[in-house]
Formats: sequence, C-alpha cells, structure tokens
Amino acid sequence: MFSIRRFKDSSMKHILFGVGVSNIIIIFLIFLFIFSNGMKFFGHYSAKDFFFGAKWISLSEFYGLLPLLVGSFWVTLVALVISIPVGIFTAIYIAEYASPKMRTTFKIIIETMSAIPSVVLGFIGLYALSSIVKNAFSLNSGLTALTGGIMLAFMAIPTIVSIADDSLNALDKSYKEASLALGANKVETIFNVLLPAAFPGIFAGIMLGFGRIIGETLTVLMITGNSPILATSPLSPVRTLTATIAAEMGEVVQGSTHYFALFAIGIILFFISFITNSIADRFIQKSRKFN
Repeated sequence: MFSIRRFKDSSMKHILFGVGVSNIIIIFLIFLFIFSNGMKFFGHYSAKDFFFGAKWISLSEFYGLLPLLVGSFWVTLVALVISIPVGIFTAIYIAEYASPKMRTTFKIIIETMSAIPSVVLGFIGLYALSSIVKNAFSLNSGLTALTGGIMLAFMAIPTIVSIADDSLNALDKSYKEASLALGANKVETIFNVLLPAAFPGIFAGIMLGFGRIIGETLTVLMITGNSPILATSPLSPVRTLTATIAAEMGEVVQGSTHYFALFAIGIILFFISFITNSIADRFIQKSRKFN
C-alpha cells in the first residue's frame, strides 16, 4: 500500500514537472517564432524609420511605430486614470466597510465583470458609449481613444479590485489595531497605515491590469476609430499596436515587408508584456515577504 502511494506521488510529481517544462518550451518557441520573423523586417526596413517614423501607411510602405505607440498611450492612460481609483476604492469598501453579505455580492459582480467577452464590450462601446462621447464633446465621431479607454477600464477593474482586496485582507490585524489604539480614526488608518502597507500587492494588481489593457485587441479594434495618426488628445481616433496586427494580418502577403513589420510590432508587445509581468511578480513577492 505504501509503495503504491509513493508510486502515485512520484508519478504526479513527474507529470506536473513535465507540464511545467512543456509550458516553458511552448512559450520559448512562440517567442522564437515571433522574434525570428520580426528581425527579418529590419533587413528590409530601417530600424530608425520604424521606431521614429510618424506614418503607418502599409500600402505606401511607411511603417512608422510612433502613431501606434501614441494611440496605445492615450487608450492606456484613459483606462488607468479610470480603473486605478475606482478599483482601489472598491477594494477598500469591500475589505473594510462591506458586510459579509454585501462583500459576497460585490465579489460575484466583480467575477461577472471579468467574465464578459471583449466582443460584447466592443458592441456596447460601439452602439452605446460612442454616441454618448460624440454628443458630450460635439465630435464628428464617437470612436475615439476616450471611448476605448473607458471600455478597457471596465475590463481592468476586476483585476485591480481582486488583487487589492486580497492585499488588504492579507495584512496582519495588528496594523489596524495599533493605529486605532493610538487614536487614529478608520479613514486615517486606511490611508496612512493599511494602504501603504498593502502597496506592493496593490501595485502588482495595477500592473496586471495594465497588462490586460495593453494586450486587449478586439475591443479597441471596434471602438477606437482605427486611425494611425499622431493623436494629440484622447478625443481623437487612434489605432493601437494590437489592433494593427489584428486588422492587417489577415490580408497581408506572407513573406512581404508588411508581413514582417507586424511581427516586429509583436516583438514590442512581447517585451512590454514581459516587463509588465516581471514588475508585477516582483511586487507580489515583495508583498508576501512583507506580510
């Protein structure tokens, strides 16, 4: 009986190890495929013109990255400005003020929000939010970076709320008790003691929310206007890095300069994702050590 149990434990250990190694190999092969094709682009096109070019017109063979970076910047900025305060304050309410029943209700709502498909949010933005933005700012079109940012904020809020709430609940009770014993009220305790103590975990949640925002494709493809221009405000139509790949990869000629240019964008996105997740993981580990 003992040998059978050891055999099962050993088998499961090797199976899990094999699955983990397989995941690493698959991710490495994906990166290798993207990197090898993306680097071929720089054999046909100047790296300087790519990184500092102000035009993305594939039919005229202008592959400037700046309009796409600016578009991603405006959409991400709007989404973070909305999602960070909403997410943190919601987490504070759930952790410190909500009754057990209300806390459960909020958790269900947050989980439901995270489960809504991006295409559904795109339809909502396209047929409801865009007209509101258009009328509110007297624009010719409501398909702008602002519209995309608002919908992406809706997608990032569940991630920020969940991790911020977990970070606040993971704190030792002595933080709150010591602060209240010294005469601080609940608001002072939250903002002067609990939030600073839980900051590593909260920041990790923000970075993961940022990763969700920067990597979203379908929603921004539907509601940002898809105009690769150097937008000067979030009220302009824009095109993001991810939307460019999604919009053009289906019709591009395989092996062409345009084809490799899209893989070059993929390299940029891969590194952004890698850096974002590395920072988030570092702060999560710091939060665990701190608590």
